Amino acid sequence: MTDTRTAAPRAPSDEAAARPMIEVIGLHKSFGDHHVLAGIDLAVPEGSTAVILGGSGSGKTVLMKHMIGLLKPDSGKVIVDGEDIVPFGPQELERVRRKFGMVFQGAALFDSMTVYENVSFPLKEHAKKLKEEEVREIVRTKLGIVGLKGVEEKFPADLSGGMRKRVGLARAIVLDPKIVLYDEPTTGLDPITTDYVDEMILDAKRELGVTSVVISHDIASAFKVGDQVAFLSGGVIVEHGPPEQLRRSEQPALKLFLQTWFGKY
Repeated sequence: MTDTRTAAPRAPSDEAAARPMIEVIGLHKSFGDHHVLAGIDLAVPEGSTAVILGGSGSGKTVLMKHMIGLLKPDSGKVIVDGEDIVPFGPQELERVRRKFGMVFQGAALFDSMTVYENVSFPLKEHAKKLKEEEVREIVRTKLGIVGLKGVEEKFPADLSGGMRKRVGLARAIVLDPKIVLYDEPTTGLDPITTDYVDEMILDAKRELGVTSVVISHDIASAFKVGDQVAFLSGGVIVEHGPPEQLRRSEQPALKLFLQTWFGKY
């Protein structure tokens, strides 16, 4: 795999870039009689951006919850940074989850807290030995990375939708994770804000060298930000590869999904 990223603090070598940061093998999960995941196989190379694409109810969020250990599969493996996390107990899972940052669908900021208080919240929970001036410097640095300066004392209500998303990303990366998960980051956004969020995801990859997994049903966004796109349908990944491969795919469920999406615009 050729690494085309610009220089980043943790940029891996070409050989390391091919190493899966997340690998899902033979993953099955049922809820009652509903077989949501029916044998998922997926590898996300270190430093890349993978988009899990699919319609509502296709199992995208269930798959993401397995990646971070919030759900246990009925069978299969979930390997994160070389470790199968399926057998892990609460303490081991807590250690693994420190490798993740999460950007939620609606940014999930605390409305009663300032931007500084929102972004510093994980530091004060997990890095309690840091002095206040150290916390402030880290928060300023992370906000600068996501393109926001001088907003520390503002409240979420004072910010645009795109800016709130960037504050959410700053909070997600404040503990220097190896992996950032984005849960439907463009849902409900207007085209201009959607483009702003897409650029945010691309910037995070370039600036931080993180591995990113994006859960989405937005085809245009998926094709813009994804190095690889996996289309989930019927509990399995029916097509997986670079965006151009999915555009040319003859897989019936994917063709229908693409035609339905583009038929709206």
